[in-house]
Amino acid sequence: MKKIVIATKNQGKVREMREALSHLPVEVVSLKEFGELPDAVENGTTFAENARIKAEFYREKTGCACVADDSGLEVEVLGGAPGIHSARFAGFHADDATNNQKLLEELQKAGVKESPADYRCALVFADTDGTVFTSEGRCDGIVRMVPRGENGFGYDPYFYTKDYPDRTMAEISFAEKDKISHRGRALREMVRRLEEYLK
Repeated sequence: MKKIVIATKNQGKVREMREALSHLPVEVVSLKEFGELPDAVENGTTFAENARIKAEFYREKTGCACVADDSGLEVEVLGGAPGIHSARFAGFHADDATNNQKLLEELQKAGVKESPADYRCALVFADTDGTVFTSEGRCDGIVRMVPRGENGFGYDPYFYTKDYPDRTMAEISFAEKDKISHRGRALREMVRRLEEYLK
């Protein structure tokens, strides 16, 4: 049975991947099972490049096939920012609150109360034989300066989805979010690719 390492320290993401791949002949494990590993240096210029850097880095470190993701928010009026810097928008030790504060400040500077925006996600699978493939997902919407909802994380309370225009990503249920989210879309595509690959 092929072992696939999910290159994240986020146990929620590992659970999600384990569930999505449960029908395949694979054993899904997390980075935690390999002790203290260094962080990959994500110096790519796109989500796909950063996901690939992570997948290949941890494939070398663990000797196993790896799946890695990179995702973030792109705001039109901010020229696509925060983009690949979404997790560190307000600085290296930023958290959701400081990142959201920075988002509001930047919208204010731009003189707008809202802007078209999209969430992006890239997933990369890197096998030990050098095989690599990518899947991507996107969710369109609008960021507004009025936060709503308690679910979700990151920029979700400010992101009003195109699919549910009167609700933010933090107000929809997990099932609704999975159907329309950038991660859900990228993950379904990755599962399809892996089904083909592992035949």
